[in-house]
Amino acid sequence: MIGKLDLYYLFYIVGKNKSFSKAAKELYMSQPAISQSMAQLEKELDTRLFNRLSKGVTLTDEGNLLFEYVSSALQFIQAGEEKLLEFKNLIIGEFKIGVSDTISRFFLLPYLETFHNRYPNLKFKIVNGTTWEIIAALKAGEVNIAVCNLPVDDKSLEVKPLLEIQDTFVYGEKYQKELSKPTNLEELVKFPLILLDNSNSRRYVEEFFLTKGITIQPEFELGSHELLLEFAKINLGVACVTKEFSEEFLGKGLLHEVNLLEPIPKRSIGICYLKNVPLNRAAERFVDIMEENMRWKSRIESR
Repeated sequence: MIGKLDLYYLFYIVGKNKSFSKAAKELYMSQPAISQSMAQLEKELDTRLFNRLSKGVTLTDEGNLLFEYVSSALQFIQAGEEKLLEFKNLIIGEFKIGVSDTISRFFLLPYLETFHNRYPNLKFKIVNGTTWEIIAALKAGEVNIAVCNLPVDDKSLEVKPLLEIQDTFVYGEKYQKELSKPTNLEELVKFPLILLDNSNSRRYVEEFFLTKGITIQPEFELGSHELLLEFAKINLGVACVTKEFSEEFLGKGLLHEVNLLEPIPKRSIGICYLKNVPLNRAAERFVDIMEENMRWKSRIESR
């Protein structure tokens, strides 16, 4: 196995890039050398790892399985190197956070400010994406932690809920007459609905409606929470939003909340990280700050 370590690293880079040529460019190697190395690895493992296509490669099922283990192994090595650096420099460190734009704006910023003020020598990088995209980045070793919409059901992840949130529907003046009274779910879906196009939040809401025998067919599918609010404000439909992230519009009377007879069950925003990969010191301290703050808020609210 020791003799194949270099091959496994090359395999990881090819799998990440889905291309021999891109991997060769990243590693400053020739493409034939990369191709020969991967052919050698496949021969030694007696397994086809790649589907070779005209415009790159994809991993076979066996390749995907191996890629997950190799990614974890490389993360362990990187974590070990970072731990050594921390022992040497104590407060020097860096970590990457995967998070959506909406959670960054409405939830994460105060924690980033606190972290930076408390540990100015510890650095962080933000990687944006949907919940599914940042979970994929987490499992590929591209970020250390993910702050995302829950629920996330993955046994390889440690999941810690932080903030309870409420999904709700909002509307503009055009629908004031029809929706100012308590509304059931069957009546709601008769209106033009506005939903996010590909998100864990949307899936959660759709699954709730399905438990009631109702399928949601949105009129508009949008890419950001801010657009949901803006579309609802100009009366293009009734938007499904996170109540806690819509207070500005609701507080100013720009939008109104639908009074559902059966509210959508609350869910949470939380932190996810890999169970089998130790967090580096910077990431640990950031997680500590978030958990410390949520415990403080919980004590205040319970008084």
